[in-house]
Amino acid sequence: MTLINFLLILLNTIMLVSGQFLWKTGLQNNESSFSSIRAFMQLMLSPYFLSGLILYGLATVLWLFILSRVSLSLAYPIQSLAYIMAVFGAYWIFNEPLSMPKVVGCLLILAGVVFIGWRG
Repeated sequence: MTLINFLLILLNTIMLVSGQFLWKTGLQNNESSFSSIRAFMQLMLSPYFLSGLILYGLATVLWLFILSRVSLSLAYPIQSLAYIMAVFGAYWIFNEPLSMPKVVGCLLILAGVVFIGWRG
């Protein structure tokens, strides 16, 4: 796999995680978003939700391009780096706890990605 393909997968992963962070931020700003249909619709039309949705849409188009160039059995495991980005991003952005089991789990995911991507 070429460096450009790896960077495209990394960009795709960052876009997906960023979309999740936008949705989480939108939900934190509107805690009653599931209390009624009106509140839910307000959430769906909020800038955070819409921005996350746009990012997911663009990431999907990018993913289709990636799949035209890289085998799924290689690209998809690399995309699992999203789990690591989410754990540490949630710690830094949302002040969620970062425990030793989470760190060890992230290291295991990273080791798996390295093993799968080692020879492509």
